[in-house]
Amino acid sequence: MQNTPTGQILLIDDETSLRKLLARILGLEGYQVTEATTAREGLRRLEQGDFQLVLCDVKLPDGNGVELVAEIKKRSPDAEIILLTAYGNIADGVQAIKNGAFDYLTKGDDQERILPLVSRALEKARLQQRVRQLEQQVGQHYSFDKIMGHSPALLQAIDLARKVAPTDTSVLLTGETGTGKEVFAQAIHQASARRDKPFLALNCSAFGHDILESELFGHRAGAFTGATKDKRGLLEEAHGGTLFLDEIGELPADLQAKFLRVLESGEFIPVGDTKARRAQVRLLSATNRDLPAEIENGRFRADLFYRLAVFQIKLPALRERRRDIEPLARHFTAWFALKQNKRIEGFSSEFLARLEGHTWKGNIRELRNVLERAVILSDGPRLEVSDLPLELQLGPAAQADTPAARSVLSLAHAERLHIQKILLHTGGNKTEAARLLGIGLTTLYRKIEEYQLG
Repeated sequence: MQNTPTGQILLIDDETSLRKLLARILGLEGYQVTEATTAREGLRRLEQGDFQLVLCDVKLPDGNGVELVAEIKKRSPDAEIILLTAYGNIADGVQAIKNGAFDYLTKGDDQERILPLVSRALEKARLQQRVRQLEQQVGQHYSFDKIMGHSPALLQAIDLARKVAPTDTSVLLTGETGTGKEVFAQAIHQASARRDKPFLALNCSAFGHDILESELFGHRAGAFTGATKDKRGLLEEAHGGTLFLDEIGELPADLQAKFLRVLESGEFIPVGDTKARRAQVRLLSATNRDLPAEIENGRFRADLFYRLAVFQIKLPALRERRRDIEPLARHFTAWFALKQNKRIEGFSSEFLARLEGHTWKGNIRELRNVLERAVILSDGPRLEVSDLPLELQLGPAAQADTPAARSVLSLAHAERLHIQKILLHTGGNKTEAARLLGIGLTTLYRKIEEYQLG
């Protein structure tokens, strides 16, 4: 069984008999057709409905269809337009296409083309509408409103980023690993006038010198072994948009000099080429290094730093915004439960206490990984302390790297696991568990409280 075609079509034509015939043909194909007899009425109908396709006569009582194309596109960018004329005119057809028309048909001569053409035009219109919707979803996904947390330090960083986003100013994002620097960079890009242009990101610590140079500036065929064809670098690919360089402090000294030229003149030379090219990009960069200290030690150029750090934003570490741990944890738990197809309602208060007491040296990235692991291990309706990694189960005392801490880590963990297994074996019967463990009931209760097994 074939699917019935669907689509909203606006038909503008003052020739009643032809308009009615065409409307009937399209209606029988399953399309919804709205009729108009003049350019003015057609534009009014366009404002009132959501049309994917406009079929418009060239000769109208109050206008010219070729000229009307641009106005229709202005009011309804995703709609496709097919012009109809009683007399074929190459010049009109060329101008119609230039103005944004999908195609140009001569009445009578092209009747057999109309239905396939309508189908193709509607398919293109639906695709454009879908792309626009996806772009809007991407924009919403990377908006500042999607950055979770309400701590003063985070809100201050968001406020600064919102203010600088509409400009073309270079921004340097600083902070520890895992604090969300790329998330901020994406949000800045989406809040700027460049949102419809490319956002490209490169981690400067992820590549060796030669590959990094090629990734940034591109190369000519034969520039080095394996370079079999020309390659455009990210600077060229991001033209008109935003280039985000993560771990900018890892950029080698000679590439620092080359990149400084880009910031000063907009020019760069691909590897193996002799001709300079131009790129107009906004630069966002990030580092977890102390760049002023790197400058003092001769590892980073001061002039490049001042170009990069026109506007600096420091992102707070997770331990500096502990009030944000709970909403982040709930978000990640729900996300990974959905991903793993598990029904997990949340987590225990003890579980949250362990999260809030952790130092989070890896920040949000570490928290995300811990929650993913916990969801995978969980067998119940909520996450428990036993689903956490060992260092979080034992709390802050186990995080110190000392012989005593390492001893506690191993012995306490073994004892806790053994007691937990016995309690599971006895179905929670503490008297029987104490007997099997060979300890007094009072001692068992103390151990249960100490290891939070209740």
